[in-house]
Amino acid sequence: MKRKHLSLAIHGALGLALGLSANVIAQERDAAEPGADAARLEAISVTARRREETIQDVPVAVTAFTPEAVDKLNIRDLGDLGAYVPNLTIYAARGSNSTVTAYIRGIGQSDPLWGVDPGVGIYLDDVYIARPQGALLDVFDIGRIEVLRGPQGTLYGKNTIGGAIKYVSRELPTELEGYGQLTLGNYSQRDFKGALGGALNETVRARVAVASLNRDGFGENIRTGEDVSDKNIDAVRFSIGFYPNDDFNLKLAFDGMDDRSGVRGAKMLAPNPFVPGVQPLDHRYNVRNGMPNVNNTSMRGASATATWRVNDDWTFKSISAWRESDTETNIDFDTLPNIIADVKAFYDDEQLSQEFQLSYDAAGRVRGVMGVYWFDGKAGGRVLNNFFNLLFGDTRGHVDTESIAVYADGTFDFSDSVSLSAGLRWTSEEKAATVLNRGYSDATYTVPISVAADFRDSVKFTNFSPRISLDYRASEDILLYALASRGFKSGGFNIRANAVAVPRSARPFDDEKVDSFEVGSKMAFLDERMFLNLAYFYNKYRDIQLSVFSSFIGPDGTPQFFGDFTNAGKGTAQGVEVEYQWKPSARWFVSGNLAWLDTKYDEFISGGVNIAKDQKFTNAPEWSGAINVEHIQPLARGELSWRIGMSYQSEVIPTTDLSTAIAQPGYSLLNAGVIWKTGGPWSFSLQGTNLTDKEYRTTGYNIPALGILTGFYGPPRQISLSARYDF
Repeated sequence: MKRKHLSLAIHGALGLALGLSANVIAQERDAAEPGADAARLEAISVTARRREETIQDVPVAVTAFTPEAVDKLNIRDLGDLGAYVPNLTIYAARGSNSTVTAYIRGIGQSDPLWGVDPGVGIYLDDVYIARPQGALLDVFDIGRIEVLRGPQGTLYGKNTIGGAIKYVSRELPTELEGYGQLTLGNYSQRDFKGALGGALNETVRARVAVASLNRDGFGENIRTGEDVSDKNIDAVRFSIGFYPNDDFNLKLAFDGMDDRSGVRGAKMLAPNPFVPGVQPLDHRYNVRNGMPNVNNTSMRGASATATWRVNDDWTFKSISAWRESDTETNIDFDTLPNIIADVKAFYDDEQLSQEFQLSYDAAGRVRGVMGVYWFDGKAGGRVLNNFFNLLFGDTRGHVDTESIAVYADGTFDFSDSVSLSAGLRWTSEEKAATVLNRGYSDATYTVPISVAADFRDSVKFTNFSPRISLDYRASEDILLYALASRGFKSGGFNIRANAVAVPRSARPFDDEKVDSFEVGSKMAFLDERMFLNLAYFYNKYRDIQLSVFSSFIGPDGTPQFFGDFTNAGKGTAQGVEVEYQWKPSARWFVSGNLAWLDTKYDEFISGGVNIAKDQKFTNAPEWSGAINVEHIQPLARGELSWRIGMSYQSEVIPTTDLSTAIAQPGYSLLNAGVIWKTGGPWSFSLQGTNLTDKEYRTTGYNIPALGILTGFYGPPRQISLSARYDF
């Protein structure tokens, strides 16, 4: 049934596009239009292999977005990318607005636990963001966004087992330029984005970009009248570059983000047995929380990037970076004024990193990059738990991570049509944890009465990850490739450990590994009016790290909450990814993707029994896809373009407890937009998302020991109007 729904959705949209091409596009192609080049597609330049190449020339699965594509598709933050990238699932984590949950091809990490590495690496201007808090970046003043699928260890500083999302800021301009954009919308949306940059003199260039993003809540706390699921974010980026000559430059950058949004509303999906007679609310965003409406995150970073062109063949690059983030949040798990599971959490994170790269390209048969990467991160916090106003405990401590890696990746051209690429990464990573989890006499958390875990421990992981690929250019327009690679993510410690009730929880969990095999093609047809990119992958996944909210039987014989973190065993993931762009005339553009993902556990040991057949991967929809149709109409003043798009995702199980009540059945979203470029400095945009106001869950909580079953929902219908002035 799921496949039938997807087939109807995709074929219906394709039918619309093909019908337009048969009846309208052919007529417009024959009409007076610009030259033939206007109907050709332009391949986006990316740096997926640490050198500039077009997407159609790079033999890896990568999707990229230019600033123009971001505006047309109305991509507001990284969470909007999921509809436009095959086998990418990305959204705001549970009760937060700016904490990211990201999965690529079924690999990711949903729990924002300190000291646990994400499965998908997020990079801001080549700097790895180690923690998910604040990492759901809002999109403004970008140069491009790249999403790379599959392990990336031989090319990137910090290892990324599932894939990487690269957010690249605008280049520093040589002439004075900038823009200001004001957006108003329903839910009292009021956003401002702006940037200004240029050359200060012959050797110094600078740019500053700001964003203030504000919106009333999608719902409210019906007890207090406060907004929930609102948005109140300010962000700034400043960079200055020094260009004393053609062979050397130094760029200094600073970025900051302050998220003062309230809590994200969660809907109770079933009555809580500890509060008889209280029914769930009808509204999917309204709550009746008893905790304060506090959910604050701040993030700051600075980097220095020096590039030295040693000679015509060799280039040396140094990337030095510092980042930190702080979060204070209230998590009312039960969403009730009653105290059942009230949690106040504080997270803090600081990281230093240094990367040296040496690139070689003599315009001959051999080219490549080698690098050394060092990372030192300190992540910690304190979580105060109040269960039923009877049990009081905290989770506190920190995890220090020190990692050093050496990597290299090179390409050798056997001929003009056949190339071999090979890479290797060696990683040594040590994690040291200090954990102190105690029980207290009351909600002041000042008088300890018990100790669940008190330990200091460290563990070291060493890994070799190879990569090899063979590329064959069958013609000028067709590139075929096959690759094999290994991905690695280090293990660590469960800072929620209860060493008394569950002794193994104080021991470290193992590292993850994935062996990935992929074949694909990059193809251009119809005199570069159509791009069609295909990929098939097969992954063998070992020692899968899982965070599970479970329980244990307490001394009084009742189940008690326990946050477990363990290795599941082995799994297999395979899939097919299709991306297409078609420009049948200078005025029409059709684009989209289609993905199939098949995941299963091969081994999942629980209590000495293999329960693999009863387990499922989370955030791994079997089918997903999207189609967008755009038309450009020349006007006496400028041009008018309209777009209509539809995305589809089959059933998703977002949490490791596999709750069917939280699982989201397959659904489609309808978006549309109209942009008027006046031909001068002004442009205007009318955008609509989720136009059918579809209710769909992204994640939730299922904690039977506490009677909790809640769901978090994606945004409702939103309409916005923007005015932009470029100079």
